[in-house]
Amino acid sequence: MDVETIRFSIFLGVFALMLALEAIIPRHSTVDSKPRRLGINLALTGIDILVVRLFLGTAAVGAAQFAEVQGWGMLNWTELPQVIEIFMAIVFLDFMIYVQHVVLHMIPFFWQFHRVHHTDLDLDVSSGLRFHPVEILGSLLFKIVLVFSIGASPLAVLIFEAILNGMAQFSHSNIKLRDDWDDALRKVIVTPDMHRIHHSVEVNETNSNYGFNLSVWDRWLGTYIANAKKLQPDIVIGVPEFRSPKEVGLVKLLLLPFKREGTSYFSGDIR
Repeated sequence: MDVETIRFSIFLGVFALMLALEAIIPRHSTVDSKPRRLGINLALTGIDILVVRLFLGTAAVGAAQFAEVQGWGMLNWTELPQVIEIFMAIVFLDFMIYVQHVVLHMIPFFWQFHRVHHTDLDLDVSSGLRFHPVEILGSLLFKIVLVFSIGASPLAVLIFEAILNGMAQFSHSNIKLRDDWDDALRKVIVTPDMHRIHHSVEVNETNSNYGFNLSVWDRWLGTYIANAKKLQPDIVIGVPEFRSPKEVGLVKLLLLPFKREGTSYFSGDIR
């Protein structure tokens, strides 16, 4: 089974499971049509896949294979047990994706593209796939640099990519976990309730809870908020400047980063 088949199988399995759970144990009421949003978010995903295949192919896994052959990166200079190397690579990549996420919010140019993700008026499993193609390309280039620098093995990168994809869908899903389960899980990983705060229209809440997998980075670096101002079912999702479904259609989302309107949550007015 090749890399793409494994990745797609994991994606499809997690997506179907979260979609089913959202129908059984929803956490948050919706303000936009779910079929409409699913269509937009999946269409964006399809465009992202086409763009990535066109420009970067298998990207991070291919970079790991190349680095391994060339002997590039810290882990290729050591003789640690494979399990330790994989663990170190995953933790390092996890932390750096947290850092990347913070930067996407801090720098106005990057926010112009990242806010496409935040304009979703509801949050569900498909929101974890809602990214502008330019942001996806930039993220993959960043991961390639990281893979070269640490010398992560192809297996480590494959595992990390599976975690990244699966956790993005889980953390964005509209499911209600028992409070004790959420509290226990949140000590280690990002839960839907934790990440939903990040998608609030409240500025200080949007600038919090950046983690996608391990929750410790937010806790250790002071970006963690345990509870939003409102109760979870009442959190207003999205960004203040786009509150109508007609403002966030597929074509408008693709063009949105090139219209310098709105605000950067860190840097003030960027018009």
